[in-house]
Amino acid sequence: MVGSVWYVGYGSNLHAERLRYYLEGGTPPGGQRACPGCRDASPPLKIAPHCMPGAVYFATESATWGGGRAFYDPALPGTTAGRAYLMTAGQFSDLAAQEMYRDPRGDLDLTKVLETGRDQLGPGRYETLLHVGDRDGFPVLTFTAPWSADEVRWNPPAAVYLRMLAEGLREAHGWAAREVVRYLAGLRGVAGFWTAAEVAALVGTTRGDRSAP
Repeated sequence: MVGSVWYVGYGSNLHAERLRYYLEGGTPPGGQRACPGCRDASPPLKIAPHCMPGAVYFATESATWGGGRAFYDPALPGTTAGRAYLMTAGQFSDLAAQEMYRDPRGDLDLTKVLETGRDQLGPGRYETLLHVGDRDGFPVLTFTAPWSADEVRWNPPAAVYLRMLAEGLREAHGWAAREVVRYLAGLRGVAGFWTAAEVAALVGTTRGDRSAP
């Protein structure tokens, strides 16, 4: 029986305040859907920056933010900048349910993902669990789509979503605006849809930072 796990967010959950709505419930600023919250609304035991091999891309259409959603493909070249939250297995289960617009109802069986590294629970966009390593004696988990980045049409993220990712990267990794712009502008679904200058202007509005990329 797994007690606690590290959950790694690589999209809007880079932003700790965004994750709080999944834990406690409510509608995040700029969002269009309310979160029911976790059965256990306690804050994470620990929060830490975390990187993992692979890359983020944007696809499908978010009912919460509009525009493309962030997905993680571990087979892509590059490094994904994430944020790790140490939480109970029950909270992780409830978070995964809410990402699929479901009410939390019970704990996931993590046996397969911990044994094999992957468990596709269903065909949904965030129903594929990944075990991406261990940290401080606890498994590091995330979830993504069952398809690869090359099997789906990329869709650019909305400004409000991209801005949240930018703020989350600053919070988690302490990056300057230049580093945030370089990372985001190079992601599939951003590159070719958003120019570096447009991303820089957006990043500059997250905390009033107008520094050039």
